[in-house]
Amino acid sequence: MELRETLIGSEYFFHGMINVRLDQVRTPNGSIAQRVVAEHPGAAAIVTVNQDGRLVLVRQYRHPIGRELLEIPAGKLDGGEPPEQCAVRELSEETGLQPVELLELGKIVTAPGFCNEGITLFFARGVPQQGAKASQDADEFIEIELLEVEQAFSAITQGQIIDAKT
Repeated sequence: MELRETLIGSEYFFHGMINVRLDQVRTPNGSIAQRVVAEHPGAAAIVTVNQDGRLVLVRQYRHPIGRELLEIPAGKLDGGEPPEQCAVRELSEETGLQPVELLELGKIVTAPGFCNEGITLFFARGVPQQGAKASQDADEFIEIELLEVEQAFSAITQGQIIDAKT
């Protein structure tokens, strides 16, 4: 059975940092359905291990879920920016660190039921234990945390790390 839906039409109802549209589609059985789609420019995230083998994470408050999250450094692609450039930029802005070696791990989608956001994941090795002063955005308030890999796995199983990309 063909599972693909056929687009009949779209109507945008929000333009901003993301765009939101309402699509009308024909389903595989021929019926008509509506799909809300959030268009996102994409993002990059970077798993970073410093020279002493600890993971570099950032803690920040996330308003939509009303709590602080412990995450890998990440951010939205800026106007056609290549994902690897975004990953290096975000690592520098959020932590002050620069990777010595950068390896692309692959791409994930975050919420494919309503959003087309893809995040390209990278792995950075050989970063110094401390970097230059971070240059966070004016509305970003971030704390850097270094965790042993075992501590990170424990934080995941205890519900302290719940961010999907992390």
